[in-house]
Amino acid sequence: MPTPESLLTSFPLLAGLAGDGRPAWRRGNASVREVMLNILLTRPGERLMRPDFGAGIRNFIHYPNNETTRALIADAARRALARWEPRVSIDEVRVVADREHLSHVNLEVRYRLLADGRREALALTLELGA
Repeated sequence: MPTPESLLTSFPLLAGLAGDGRPAWRRGNASVREVMLNILLTRPGERLMRPDFGAGIRNFIHYPNNETTRALIADAARRALARWEPRVSIDEVRVVADREHLSHVNLEVRYRLLADGRREALALTLELGA
């Protein structure tokens, strides 16, 4: 029976080898966060053999920073993460305007690790056109 920690081990490999000479893998929440960032920043059509993989949030970089754009980014992120990262349950996706930089939006994803129930958050900033 796999342990909760083994369920949170995944692609991508780390540079170098583990202490026993085998390839090293990210583990735990670090693995989940890395995969989630990969999903968010990959444009659909960018990955061979998986043309619908990714959220494509970078497609919004020339959109105006308004409520509609922020809702579209949140929806794209929520749908892609729910589809492509089965190790988490998405609790909330928020996209808010950055008060200091008018062209920036802050994306925050609150999620729960299904392996052990821990609640975590992932945040990133995206620069839009205006």
